[in-house]
Amino acid sequence: MNLLTLCKAAVDRTFREDMRLRQMKRYEATETTLLGRRVRLVDAPTFLSGRQEIFERRMYDFEAGRNDPLIIDCGANIGLSVIYFKQRYPAAKVVAFEADPNVFRVLEHNVAQFGFTDVTLNRAAVWTHDGEVSFCMEGGLSGRLPKGDGDAPKQVRVPACRLRDVLAQRPIDFLKLDIEGAEAAVLADCREFVRSDWIRHLFLEYHSHVQEPQVLHELLALLAAGGYRYHIQVAYARKRPFVDRRTLVGMDLQLNVYAYAI
Repeated sequence: MNLLTLCKAAVDRTFREDMRLRQMKRYEATETTLLGRRVRLVDAPTFLSGRQEIFERRMYDFEAGRNDPLIIDCGANIGLSVIYFKQRYPAAKVVAFEADPNVFRVLEHNVAQFGFTDVTLNRAAVWTHDGEVSFCMEGGLSGRLPKGDGDAPKQVRVPACRLRDVLAQRPIDFLKLDIEGAEAAVLADCREFVRSDWIRHLFLEYHSHVQEPQVLHELLALLAAGGYRYHIQVAYARKRPFVDRRTLVGMDLQLNVYAYAI
């Protein structure tokens, strides 16, 4: 069998597997292959979207300036970001947080499949204090602290970790903050460490929940005061916001914000 035939067979297998995943129902558990390893999924659409963003678009790529950066991953989900970071920087030290107990078990399995060292996984929600908090289990990518009565039937109590205490320990090369609407409160609590000489690269998802005031201006002011240059990409927005009032998991806007040292 020649090389061209082997390549075509591999492409065919990938195509068939992607078609299988696209046809699956939401929140249906399954397994697939990622970078030659078998990984577990909690939701196929979440995986396909995450794989495209993280591995194809390389949305978390950064130049660390050394081979063993410290990366704090808040909202690690099933581990695609952790896997990407360790592929990018094999000697990196990664500290990851995931609050959903069901998703966390999958995160543990997937990271173990790769045999990584210097990865610490924490089953906890990053927040403004230690202890416990209520958490809404969405089942895929959008678990969050409750945002109203509609979240009540899905709530569980989970451990909470004050992010400020984690950041205070030593300078950070990359902080990823994807915590579904808790980012403003958490960063405000970490204010003294939100500066470019302490956190060199900061990625956050801004979630505009319709039940809450918009605080994007406060987040950007905090980043500017910390000496950052920021860049904003649209993750979700309505095409005709004056007449279109649809929401996505209770949000009318979602932005990816990149902040880096000037």
